[in-house]
Amino acid sequence: MKVLHLIQKPQLRGAEVFASQLSTHLEEAGHQAILVSVFAGPAALPFGGKVYALNASQSHRFTDVKAWKKLAAIIESEKPDVIQANAGDTLKYAAFSKLLFGWKQPVIFRNASMISLYIKSKLIRLFNAFLFSKVELVISVSNSSAEDFVKLFPALKNHIITIPVGIEVNEAVATGKNTIPTLQGNPKLIHVGGFSFEKNHAGLLSVFERIIKKMPGALLHLVGDGPLKQQTQSLVEQKGLKKQVVFHGYQKQPLSFIRQADALLLPSIIEGLPGVVLEAFYCKTPVIAYDTGGIGEVVINNKTGYLIPKQNEVAFADAVESALNNSEEINRFIANAYQLVTTQYMNDDIAVKFVKAYQTITNKQAFSTNKVLQPTKNVIQNDYI
Repeated sequence: MKVLHLIQKPQLRGAEVFASQLSTHLEEAGHQAILVSVFAGPAALPFGGKVYALNASQSHRFTDVKAWKKLAAIIESEKPDVIQANAGDTLKYAAFSKLLFGWKQPVIFRNASMISLYIKSKLIRLFNAFLFSKVELVISVSNSSAEDFVKLFPALKNHIITIPVGIEVNEAVATGKNTIPTLQGNPKLIHVGGFSFEKNHAGLLSVFERIIKKMPGALLHLVGDGPLKQQTQSLVEQKGLKKQVVFHGYQKQPLSFIRQADALLLPSIIEGLPGVVLEAFYCKTPVIAYDTGGIGEVVINNKTGYLIPKQNEVAFADAVESALNNSEEINRFIANAYQLVTTQYMNDDIAVKFVKAYQTITNKQAFSTNKVLQPTKNVIQNDYI
């Protein structure tokens, strides 16, 4: 089996990192994987195999015949069995390349978010319906993402399955070895994610203001980079929080930060299934998160963490206080969460599920509705709750 993964650009964002990790696991299992980036990017992705770049024009992404032709040439040369488009503009380039240059390989789209929150107008919806008409299968990161997708594009209800994101085994975390300075603060609270509107850093700071009224020694550690970082820094100064909010920038080993924290805070307003939650489970760090997208499929309230109604900042702050003061309860949550992630969300097992999906498509077996939206909210078995 040879799989071509089309990614937006070399960047250390969830979609690109997971595609790289999945490609590595495919090769370790005896398959072949190729990464093709649509746009240029500076990051070194965690994949040691074959990588191509279309060097497409961002200003001509709707008319970029040169890049579409280059993709077709790569496909003709490499002869992959499956093309997987991973978020961003990747499906646009795959669909137009296939339409104009006639290659026959099936296209899979990986749906990693809540697509309805980005498609606002009827025209954009019709355009995306056209793109999805070129897709054999949609693989959603969570049941919530799949349900959301089907509501917008019901014609694909028999062509969508859920395979979640996974995480990598990390011996440094497992053995407690750090490669970073000790995090300061009492308690040490952390958020890991790009500075984008979806991550809701403004709301996070508002929650943190409530927290420090109860725990004045708390420090909030922000790991990540992105377009709204400067705006967030300005907001920190405006709120007088400069001494209590620490910006760490992008980090190659975020798990080492998460492992040291007393709690991970995730007040996102849009999510598919964020890998950082699974990483916190793996690090045995308590999670407090808004009930957004597929988060509730892993953060099961009062079992693996605290799941808070969206935008309820008072309840969020109260849950942080509870997580820090109720050691017996939180130890039970941590044990449940660790069991969940290590038995159902490790990338080596996730890769097997992707291979089965690829084989089904290449064998031209139809997907039936009973394979769609398999329930995952109750994946934790009673024997360890």
